[in-house]
Amino acid sequence: MTQQTDPSPPTATAEPAARPAWSLQTGPHGPCLSVRGAWTVPNGGVLPFTAADIPPPPSGTTSLSMDTAGITAWDSSFISFLWEAKQAAASAGLAFEQDGLPAPAQRLLALLPPNPAPPARHDSHKQNLLEKTGDLTLGTLNETGVVASLALDTTRGAMHALHGKSRMRTKDLITDLWNAGPNALLIVGVVNFLIGAILAFVGLVELRRFAAEIYVTNLVGIACAREISAIMTAIIMAGRTGGAYAARIATMLGNEEIDALQVFGIPISGYILLPAILSLSLMMPLLYLYGTLIGILGGFVVSMSMMDVSPVGYWISTVNGVELKEFVFGFIKAFFFGSFIALAACRVGLKAGRSAADVGIAATRAVVIGIVGIIAMDAVFAVMANALGI
Repeated sequence: MTQQTDPSPPTATAEPAARPAWSLQTGPHGPCLSVRGAWTVPNGGVLPFTAADIPPPPSGTTSLSMDTAGITAWDSSFISFLWEAKQAAASAGLAFEQDGLPAPAQRLLALLPPNPAPPARHDSHKQNLLEKTGDLTLGTLNETGVVASLALDTTRGAMHALHGKSRMRTKDLITDLWNAGPNALLIVGVVNFLIGAILAFVGLVELRRFAAEIYVTNLVGIACAREISAIMTAIIMAGRTGGAYAARIATMLGNEEIDALQVFGIPISGYILLPAILSLSLMMPLLYLYGTLIGILGGFVVSMSMMDVSPVGYWISTVNGVELKEFVFGFIKAFFFGSFIALAACRVGLKAGRSAADVGIAATRAVVIGIVGIIAMDAVFAVMANALGI
């Protein structure tokens, strides 16, 4: 006979319930598992039972019977014990007889799987370089197609909006225009002013060696109009507005607002994405022009403190040195920068998970993708401008 009880002593403050215990007896018809006491979790009703606790059955024995006459109370811990006993009986080659169990216990035991779940298998296969390259290529092509489709849907929505047939709310468009335009004037102005001042200072230090200080007007004007203002404004908007778009859409996804719109048949591209993309695409060229003028103003302030030239002469030199095509080129780049930032941010927001942590991840990813994409696009524009002789 094998017997196991809970070793912890009962409390002395109140008369405790009988501790759970089990014993295994060998009878004429095979082993019989007898249980007694209160099999509850607060009473310590979680007792182990393994195949080693079953002695070798006599010849002709095919089952393990149960005797529950001594049970006073039970809960889920008793079911767990029975399931372990059933697995131990199966390992010993015995059938588990449930006739002696209470009817509710039999029904609960029937809900459990016949065998324990196998441990999860870890895939030890490691992709080689060719497989990784293929997966990366397919993923990039898939994302390119999705973003292109999103841009096409947005363009169609913008054309419908011109004819008054868009589902975009005017209130949403005005709000996004304000957030992407006037609300960004301060930070765009401060950054471009400082960039223009730095360009003028560095240019004056170097050009003074060749007695060509007056050409600092051309340096600041062309640099701001052609490259610096467009890039810096786009980077600012990627961190400020692109991250906000991604976080907003990711939050809506987590709150199941986007799912609700899809259930009602409302297109996401026209109702949510179009105001955001349209507002940033329209405001970026205007912010570029504003940033260019502020950058030139920053160079003017520094030059006036370091050069012996009149303010009128500085501005005349700037107007004569910076051609209109430089502003047109930067204006076009700013439009594409704004469209890319908005599309990338919206796509990242739609791909985000549904937890609170995914919102922050989506915002960070949108900012990183926006900044890297802006630099890559500027390199492409530089090559195109060189090929066209601009």
